[in-house]
Amino acid sequence: MIDLKACPLWLYRLLPFLRWWPSVNSDTLKADAVAALTGAMVVLPQAVAFATIAGLPPEYGLYAAMVPAVIGALWGSSWHLVSGPTTAISIVVFASISPLAEPSSAHYIGLVLTLTLLTGLIQLGMGVARLGVLVNFISHTVIIGFTAGAALLIASSQIKNFFGLAIPRGAHFHEVLIHFGTHILDINLWVMVVGIATLASGILARRYLKKLPYMIVAMVVGSLVAAFLNARYGVEQTGIKTVGALVASFPPFSVPEFSLAAIKQTLFPATIIAILALTEAVAIARSVAIKSDQRIDSNQEFIGQGLSNIAGSFFSGYASSGSFNRSGVNYASGAKTPLAAALSAVFLLLIVMLVAPLAAYLPVPAMAAILFIVAYGLIDFHHMGEIIKRHKRERIVLAITFIGTLVDLEKGIFLGILVSLMFYLYRTSRPSIRQLVPLASEADNPRRKFIEADSESPTCPQMAVLSVEGSIFFGAVEYVQQQFRNIDETNPQKKHLLLTSRAIGFVDLAGAELLAKEAARRRKMGGGLYLVGVQPDLTEMLHRSKQVDTVGADQIFQHKGDALRAVYPRLDNEICRTCTARIFHECNVALPDGTPRASA
Repeated sequence: MIDLKACPLWLYRLLPFLRWWPSVNSDTLKADAVAALTGAMVVLPQAVAFATIAGLPPEYGLYAAMVPAVIGALWGSSWHLVSGPTTAISIVVFASISPLAEPSSAHYIGLVLTLTLLTGLIQLGMGVARLGVLVNFISHTVIIGFTAGAALLIASSQIKNFFGLAIPRGAHFHEVLIHFGTHILDINLWVMVVGIATLASGILARRYLKKLPYMIVAMVVGSLVAAFLNARYGVEQTGIKTVGALVASFPPFSVPEFSLAAIKQTLFPATIIAILALTEAVAIARSVAIKSDQRIDSNQEFIGQGLSNIAGSFFSGYASSGSFNRSGVNYASGAKTPLAAALSAVFLLLIVMLVAPLAAYLPVPAMAAILFIVAYGLIDFHHMGEIIKRHKRERIVLAITFIGTLVDLEKGIFLGILVSLMFYLYRTSRPSIRQLVPLASEADNPRRKFIEADSESPTCPQMAVLSVEGSIFFGAVEYVQQQFRNIDETNPQKKHLLLTSRAIGFVDLAGAELLAKEAARRRKMGGGLYLVGVQPDLTEMLHRSKQVDTVGADQIFQHKGDALRAVYPRLDNEICRTCTARIFHECNVALPDGTPRASA
């Protein structure tokens, strides 16, 4: 028997499931089995719907929920994350591959498998390179905008099935709307009746029958309505088509297309899907981990997601990610270990064996109605409203991502990320610089308590006290330099600058050179630059850049009191004699040359 507690660290990294495997016992196994069964029942209609979105035969959605779920659970870091097909990934797959091949054709499936393999390899490479931190740079606003845009694309892709219209394959969003508007009189009423019945029953079941899976309720109602209409009027007259029986089998072994043309065609979409899927998976894992009090290793999740997609591509699965619905259900159902996610794949296979023949009665317009409900649920109206009302820049990011996704789904999310990063860089390039003054009520108090100055605050005519909050790096140098120069340009007597540095987060070589140049410039003016509360990182950078001598070691202080006691004697005695501000404690005791104040 191997003592798992004595395993070396490298073995834990290679086989991360060894960390939680010793905690599996009869109690956790029972809880995991219940959660797995619940998750399998939830994913069955979802997987069929997602495969339809992706332009694949329905069973491929089920395959994507089997092997990837097992691999993702064993090699990921989350206890509750369940991998499988998702709406966003499905729509990207369809948008990427449908212009290249006929959906559901052998060539289309081969390209999708290649896309999935490349996605997994990119994710695995990012995980091995420990690039998990990159997902932190994709803002929540970008995800909301992209998801809302993808939701409308899902809905538009099902208009033809819901209304029984012949809309050209691969039509863009605006083209679908134009075609629908110009062919509204060609709507097949029989098909639309089935769609409306399914849509209404799904909405009502979701609202009033919360204990039942609303998708299954809607599918049953739609199937019964379609069966009645076909039996009474005939399929030739109604034109109501069905999905067809599902293939009930273990995910068959498959081989992606390895041709150079296939790789070239799918490499860019694979990069998009890899980033989107990782963002989705890590975000879901973290949100569930907050409830379960677990720490998530983003790099390990990258590896787990990468391996799950690589394995999925050889077992007829298309690109997968963490599923929010399944992960939430998994946690809420009482799952104790990742074994629940792995068992859900086993239960799903057993359920498929039982219900696969029933899919022959599932009408296509009913599936379209289900996808309308799914698309509506993707749009986060609450957060979109908050962003539009309260956040000007985020409003722009949201709009650009949303519209960009509708125009070109593959590039829409990259455009949103780019704009979001531009705003981030703009904010970081303009650190907060505030002028400080001592509390007026404590002018005679040796303790140095400072507040932000306002338009009515008296200030020292010879020295400015500034607080810098943020980083002084190459992108912020010009802005910070201009703020420093504004002090003496508006008031030439202010030759001294005291800089509180505790809130300076990061200083690079350019930032250190800026401080050195400012110190030299102020010395030429007859004043000086004084740094207070310098953090270790700033001190280290000044030494590494050899700028500490230029700044002056005697100009660096730990506390404001020490700095003011050292700087005050350097001020102009005559200016201080006639000054009425007297905002510092020293001002009320003596002049800079030591002459006592008459009032002292």
